[in-house]
Amino acid sequence: MIGLKSLDIALQRLHGDVQATIHFQPFELNPDMPPEGEEINEHLSQKYGATPEQLQQTREAIRARGAALGFEFGIGKRDRIYNTFDAHRLLHWAGLEGPPGSQQALKLALFSAYFTDGLSPASHAVLLQKAAQVGLDPVRAQAVLAGDAYAAEVRETERFYTSHGIHSVPAVILNDKHLISGGQPPEVFEQALRQLAAQQDP
Repeated sequence: MIGLKSLDIALQRLHGDVQATIHFQPFELNPDMPPEGEEINEHLSQKYGATPEQLQQTREAIRARGAALGFEFGIGKRDRIYNTFDAHRLLHWAGLEGPPGSQQALKLALFSAYFTDGLSPASHAVLLQKAAQVGLDPVRAQAVLAGDAYAAEVRETERFYTSHGIHSVPAVILNDKHLISGGQPPEVFEQALRQLAAQQDP
């Protein structure tokens, strides 16, 4: 979320100078996570060996960075971490069949649902609510989630990016060539976008 907010701020600063279209690609930090998820502190402690004090410090740092960018992390509301595969299938569908901007709108709605409100992105009820909220067809969204639509495409895309060195998020690829990793501040994106625009300016 921090990376996306920083990119959005950079694009606002460059309005009129740079034109950009944002596409979201699927990536799962925990592809083997069961749909019901795991308790977040236990999961992070086992995965990274972090102490409760370290986890609290990290959360507070993330909360402060989000607040500086205008996003509220609901510290204390997220007690579990979930499987996100169906969310990625729905986002893939939104990018293909939804009106312009609907994929990004759904991505932001799902970010807020999980990071701010502590809702499960594995819940079909949550996914359908957010799809309808951003103007996507709820009947078609339900049909996508009820079956295995776009499962193969999402898995293939995930394999493509992991095989090309993407192993963490956020990872922003500009013009399919230039990778910016991590939750960078807006200035980093602004500088990179200005440089790319200057290189393409005849």
